[in-house]
Amino acid sequence: MPWLQISIETDASRAETLSDALSEIGAVAVTYQDAADEPVYEPALNTTPLWGKTRVIGLFMETAEEATVLAELTAMLDPEPLPLYVMEWVEDQEWTRVWMEDYHPIAFGKRLWICPSWETPPDPSAINIMLDPGLAFGTGTHPTTALCLEWLDQQTDLAGKHFIDYGCGSGILAIAALKLGAASVLGIDNDPQALIASLDNAKNNTVDAALTLGMPKDLPADFIADGMLANILALPLIELAPLFAQHLKAGAPIVLSGILQEQTDMVCEAYKPYFTIIEISSRDQWMRIVAQRIAA
Repeated sequence: MPWLQISIETDASRAETLSDALSEIGAVAVTYQDAADEPVYEPALNTTPLWGKTRVIGLFMETAEEATVLAELTAMLDPEPLPLYVMEWVEDQEWTRVWMEDYHPIAFGKRLWICPSWETPPDPSAINIMLDPGLAFGTGTHPTTALCLEWLDQQTDLAGKHFIDYGCGSGILAIAALKLGAASVLGIDNDPQALIASLDNAKNNTVDAALTLGMPKDLPADFIADGMLANILALPLIELAPLFAQHLKAGAPIVLSGILQEQTDMVCEAYKPYFTIIEISSRDQWMRIVAQRIAA
């Protein structure tokens, strides 16, 4: 089945208006794309970051008529003019098969593999986490996640320990910690979808009994962990440094990621009152900072 697609060049200030208009006139899907190769590295919390030059794409059923879509969209935007656009018919594809072809098992360190459910683990004797891409962030392909997984793989003394995974996303780090021997993990995220995904993924890996999930407000004031993983972004990491310190035992490690190279110094400065910086690693301009809680 072919689809009618309209692609509109605009800016961040008009993208939402165009998206709403396309949905209002019957688009079955609306997506945003970068129109100028302009990466967005540090969005504010609870925001949907957009590029300065944004491409808004609307997809319509094969019964749609080009002239009607243009007329209705123009009327919705009036008195503002319709920006530069391209309208074309695109052929349907087996989207699930195309999507699945992009994901394969990945090794992290010597023991740990992340495998999509449709693939056979290359090393059945390894610690294999079965994880499919979804709405929540974290499949291991991003450098920040990979850096944290590699740190976990290097740990040989997780048995019996209790961790916090702050910004748990898909639950990938929490699940890895549990399968590598941790006794329990408290996963925290401000996105309800992340909590749902984390629980589903934990069940698929039979570690859900040891994983507790909640929003930031659900972090118990008296909970003290043996270690923490925080793969979020530099600005919230800086703001949360005092809170994180309150929830870690003296000598406990904290692994910070989601940090750009140029942000490393200011993150380190925020943590030095509470932590000793142990190690800094990098990959593709993203950094991992490992620190140890100083005795209060």
